[in-house]
Amino acid sequence: MLSIGALRAHLLATRLAGPVATSREESLRSYRLFAARDPRVMLGLDPEWGWGERDLLRLMADKCGVSDDPRHVSGPDVIDPERTLAGLDAFAARLGEVAARRGAVLLGTGHPHRLLGFYAALADALSAAGCPVLTPAQGSSVDITTRFGVRTYNLDYVRGVALVREPGARGAGGETGAHTHSPLPIRLALGAAAGGSGGVPDLVIGDHGWVCGAGQLGIEAVGLADTDDPALFVGEAEGRVAVAVPLDDAVRSDYYRPLTRYVLNRACLSQ
Repeated sequence: MLSIGALRAHLLATRLAGPVATSREESLRSYRLFAARDPRVMLGLDPEWGWGERDLLRLMADKCGVSDDPRHVSGPDVIDPERTLAGLDAFAARLGEVAARRGAVLLGTGHPHRLLGFYAALADALSAAGCPVLTPAQGSSVDITTRFGVRTYNLDYVRGVALVREPGARGAGGETGAHTHSPLPIRLALGAAAGGSGGVPDLVIGDHGWVCGAGQLGIEAVGLADTDDPALFVGEAEGRVAVAVPLDDAVRSDYYRPLTRYVLNRACLSQ
């Protein structure tokens, strides 16, 4: 396992933290849309508090380390690696807690091309620890609004991790999948789980709508989020998301492997 110093250096070298690929313009646009309650950035969350743009900027400065200066409007956004490390520790603690009681888990990602390997390794370790890894509603279809209109996707599971894919994409079990922010897949999965013998999960692990959609329904949820995903951090601030880890969620998939090892070690789940 990497030392804390080596992991911090890795975060900066791979731009998982520090100056990230997400631009300041992208982040500020998301904060404007969130303040206007635009469903494209709400990710299934229905905030209890009123969140203006300045409120969101202060929150994201606190949670991620972005600049809180509204006059800073361009260039790469910045994530404080210390906040990422603290988030990973809290994330690992939740995994360790659910593993200790052999709770049921559900994992899902809207970034399958980047994050599938990270979540799949967690699924393997949790399963080995005796946690049921749930796969409800596999093969079911869900209609999701995209910038191209309403599209139908199929819910699938790859190595225990939920994702959606377009009909006709590589067969079940393939590692292709669609990028999505929608909370509809987790709502579909949780509805099926509630009506099945396994019941709903004790913990949902993922990103985007998988986390916010679960948290909004009262299911404990933890996940990863970039600077242009304020919904997870608002959910954390309001108590509906247990942990939101700030990092770039779209770098090369192999860059997340040291984070996987670190989390599993901290959660006492290393195999």
